Amino acid sequence: MLQVRNLKVSYDGVLAISKVDINVGKGKIIALVGGNGNGKSTTLRAIAGLNSADAGQITFDGKEIGNLPAHKRVGLGLSLVPEGRRIFGRLTVQRNLELGAYTRRDTHEVQESLENIYRLFPIIKDRRNQLAGTMSGGEQQMLAIGRGLMAKPKMLLLDEPSWGIAPKFVTKVLDTIQLVNEEGVSVLLVEQNLHKALAIAHYGYVIQTGRIVMQGAGQDLLNNDDIKKAYLGL
Repeated sequence: MLQVRNLKVSYDGVLAISKVDINVGKGKIIALVGGNGNGKSTTLRAIAGLNSADAGQITFDGKEIGNLPAHKRVGLGLSLVPEGRRIFGRLTVQRNLELGAYTRRDTHEVQESLENIYRLFPIIKDRRNQLAGTMSGGEQQMLAIGRGLMAKPKMLLLDEPSWGIAPKFVTKVLDTIQLVNEEGVSVLLVEQNLHKALAIAHYGYVIQTGRIVMQGAGQDLLNNDDIKKAYLGL
């Protein structure tokens, strides 16, 4: 569904990522993992259209999208849940969710999606009239994922969903990612928490200093001695 070939991105003339190749198959969870500052989020933002690529090709669902603006990519079925959640803190939970559906015009289908989000996250339903900025970090992350799903994406791009939230919410968020995937949404997951990410991923890529240095099935990477020593402290 998603093919990234020879992707290269720089900031102010400084190379951030070079020659990154990634495939995301339909109905799969793919993890892009590695230490902080190695290019994970830069790669994801380039796919979403928030960073301009210096070179390379990005193909989504058979269409070259490298030159499309970010909002056009959302319309094609790519939805980004950004690092740090980026919710609208002074708006209600429900209004945040409704804004996630801005590309859609069928109000009946939008309402169905809203009810589905409330089914996935009952705690969000309980807080639907609450200002989003007053919720805990874990609750805000659930809201951010729900807002991403309101675009009715074919693929969800998740940037560090476990960042800054309590362990109990990390488990809930990852369980929900698997549930969303089982309902047919492909997932590209960027994470520093290698163990958690690779445990749910069908396939994973390890990025280091802007290059893919290792790839394989999620469980195979978890059992790899080099991965254990470099990233898991084992």
